Amino acid sequence: MYARRRHAYFAMMGTCVALFVLAWAVVRLWSVPVAVGMCVVAMVIPPLAAVVANRRGPEDRWWDDPSGDPKSDDWWDELDGKKRHQ
Repeated sequence: MYARRRHAYFAMMGTCVALFVLAWAVVRLWSVPVAVGMCVVAMVIPPLAAVVANRRGPEDRWWDDPSGDPKSDDWWDELDGKKRHQ
């Protein structure tokens, strides 16, 4: 799942860079307003890419989910202050 999110992030960021480069290297020669519009679209992509890259997948372990390993879970619970080590 991590690889899929990473690929989606890089595809979105590559699209963003391509829009900026095409807007000011090529499209501005024909239409500056269209080039500005392309930049506005490119401006929205990075926050969306960050959301996609940081989204929790169904099989991802989250910081407070038990892992299934009792020793590891006890260790994390002790660090989080949920249980006292005795």
